[in-house]
Amino acid sequence: MGASKIVIVDYGLGNLGSVERALKKVGADVTVGNSSTLIERARGLVLPGVGSFRDCIINLKKLGLVEPIKEFIFSGKPFLGICLGMQILFTQSEEFGMTPGLNIVRGKVVHFPKIRGLKIPHMGWNSIKILKKALLLEDTPRGAYLYFVHSYYVVPEENVVATTTEYGVEFASSIWKENIFACQFHPEKSQSTGLAILKKFKDMVK
Repeated sequence: MGASKIVIVDYGLGNLGSVERALKKVGADVTVGNSSTLIERARGLVLPGVGSFRDCIINLKKLGLVEPIKEFIFSGKPFLGICLGMQILFTQSEEFGMTPGLNIVRGKVVHFPKIRGLKIPHMGWNSIKILKKALLLEDTPRGAYLYFVHSYYVVPEENVVATTTEYGVEFASSIWKENIFACQFHPEKSQSTGLAILKKFKDMVK
């Protein structure tokens, strides 16, 4: 039995079922799993997740997945990070005190500022401003609305921001760095606009 083209990493956090269903809906050959062999053999890798940054890092270490994920990314094959799966790519997060991340992208993860009337978490539909036309955004119209659920956002120290979104502050809602595309929004919950992004990712995976 051959390896699936796209592997969704299961590290115990996140709504994996909705990501799997959305990728299958756009015709992807996809498997959910957490073995290093599965990751090594994948042609495309998706790291989704919701929840605590610290718990995510702890779980990845317990499962022995930190190095396999890094090696996959450094191999140049297509990688998609969603929500927490984007945040852990960064150097560190201030959630529950400073926690080191994978440090694949220089920068930090910070909490939304306390602004009167600003509800946290940021939850629901919001628009994006496209700064870089990443491959996965080729079919995404300017000002498109996507679905968000998060209390923290990334602050890159590299020129990697693909889109920004306004919520009390203007924050990086997606990044693009070589073979990495990662987004704070949930494409799997963003109806036709999100499915178009996932289809672009599927089409990149050879």
